[in-house]
Formats: sequence, C-alpha cells, structure tokens
Amino acid sequence: MKLEEAIQQTKFISEHQKAHLNILFSASWLSQRSVATLKPYGLTWQQFNILRILRGRHPEPATVKLLTERMIDKMSNASRLVDKLLAKGLVVRITSKEDRRRVDVSITDKGLKLLEEASADLENEMRFQKGYLTCSEAEELNRLLDKMRTLQEEASESCS
Repeated sequence: MKLEEAIQQTKFISEHQKAHLNILFSASWLSQRSVATLKPYGLTWQQFNILRILRGRHPEPATVKLLTERMIDKMSNASRLVDKLLAKGLVVRITSKEDRRRVDVSITDKGLKLLEEASADLENEMRFQKGYLTCSEAEELNRLLDKMRTLQEEASESCS
C-alpha cells in the first residue's frame, strides 16, 4: 500500500517530508509485525533485543551500560528490561568480584533456547518479507538509510 493511501494524505510539503513520514510509517509497520511474532514467546521487541545482544557476547557477560549503548531503541530502560528478563529466568545478574558496584548480565540456557525459537520465527517472517524487495533493492535501501544517519551524525558533530 502506498503511503498516500495508508495515511490518507495526497500532498506533502516536499519529497523529503514524504520520505521522513514513509520511514516512520514503515518502521511502525515492521515493528507491529515483529511484536506480533514475539508475542507468543512473552517477549517485547526491546527484551528480544537485549537477549540478542547477550547471545552475541555469550559466554561473556555484559554491563547494563553496554546493553544501553547497543540497544536499537535508545528510549528503553535497559535496567527495567533486565529486571523483567530476570523474573522470567532468561538472564542472570552477576556481581563483579573485582568491583562490587559493577553488575554483569548473562543470558541463561533457558534464554538461549527461547531466543533461538523466537529468532527462527522472526527469520521466517523476514523470509516472507524478502518478496517485497529484491536483494539489490534491500542493499540500496540499507545504503540510503546508512547514508542518511551518517550525514546527520556528521552534521551534528560539525555544529558542536
């Protein structure tokens, strides 16, 4: 469905405004699909993201600070997410022997198993989505999105 149909708007101030709205709308659409896929596992997208980060570091633990830095959704509270995953038995907290103030987080075997199952379902969802874009179109989309963020970061740095 075209953006104009989806949001029932035919005129935009500029192509840049339309692109901005299209990215926001598409991100929301993809997020809703991911949320629906993760729901049977009792996971939010943000919790899934924490588990993926921990799996990538496994068997090494991660600090909450590292989790916060690496999360896709920077508005999420990593500490609160870890608390919820801890209550589900998907992660453990480990107090550092060297620094008692430092608390590390590790994924449990139960967390690894659940993540494997949820990841497989998300992969199946993405395979379905592959029909939307060719591989070269997806590469071009990735290139353009990376370019947009890189240029914005460079502009922000030059203003400082």
